[in-house]
Amino acid sequence: MRVAFLGLGHMGRPMAVNLHRAGHRVVGFDVADRARDTARAAGLEIADSSLAAVREAHAEVVVTMFQNGAQVVEAYAGADGEEGLCDVAAPGTLFVDCSTIAVDEAQHAHAVATSGGHRALDAPVSGGVVGAEAGTLTFMVGGAASDLEEVRALLETMGRRIVHCGAPGLGQAAKVCNNMILAVSQIAVAEAFVLGESLGLGHAELYEVAAHASGQCWALTVNCPVPGPVPSSPANRDFAPGFAGALMDKDLTLAARAIQDAGISARLGLTAHEMYRRYAEGDGAGRDFSGIIESIRGNAGGYESTDDARGAPR
Repeated sequence: MRVAFLGLGHMGRPMAVNLHRAGHRVVGFDVADRARDTARAAGLEIADSSLAAVREAHAEVVVTMFQNGAQVVEAYAGADGEEGLCDVAAPGTLFVDCSTIAVDEAQHAHAVATSGGHRALDAPVSGGVVGAEAGTLTFMVGGAASDLEEVRALLETMGRRIVHCGAPGLGQAAKVCNNMILAVSQIAVAEAFVLGESLGLGHAELYEVAAHASGQCWALTVNCPVPGPVPSSPANRDFAPGFAGALMDKDLTLAARAIQDAGISARLGLTAHEMYRRYAEGDGAGRDFSGIIESIRGNAGGYESTDDARGAPR
């Protein structure tokens, strides 16, 4: 297929490279000079702008991997009277947004694309940089099932599991729920190891028990927050990310927004949001999110409960 791939950072670049290696025509662009240079060195064809990438690729599919929803909507629609991607794409082009953004932003982007005579899917991913490089990502897709089938082979080049979650925006809904689970479980695993340390229990022994008992989870067996038990975990590399604390803070901000909009009680999700907000305000922004264990070790007094409307800790 002919693909314009926009956003060539830590996730986007390896995804685009996998498409290129599979024989698809890929023309890419990123606003950062360094990202463009690195992508070019990896063999990708790089355009001078996002609009040029769409034109030069004669794109059938436009893939975006941006930092936030405002960037996605602005790219689709254009800013300050300028042309947007939807203005220069051929009629019926399929837009696939792999960014992690709010549900309502994904629905807005879908409306912009369809009003311009195009089609759109929200398709956020899980699996991190390692999954992007290995082509083993999970795609959570919102939009028409027929549009998904049109690009399923394309997504399968970049990922191992493709899940159709339903209507526009529901891919993002699945992503925000999944990452809230991940954040809460990573904190729980970290707290268990800190508790074990205080009781004189060794890391290896706790891991051996929990990894083969009811405490088993991804945050333990893949992303173990202490060095040793899982040699490939970030804890063995001074918490080099992986999935950085700033990104987890961003995703939990989206979760907190969704919780508030839905009017549900989700105290653990909101507590995780507050803990990762504090973590990302310091060195944790650029370290793996499993490094939250160091914040827990340094906060022996714990978090106070509160009865405010959001239920978040003080």
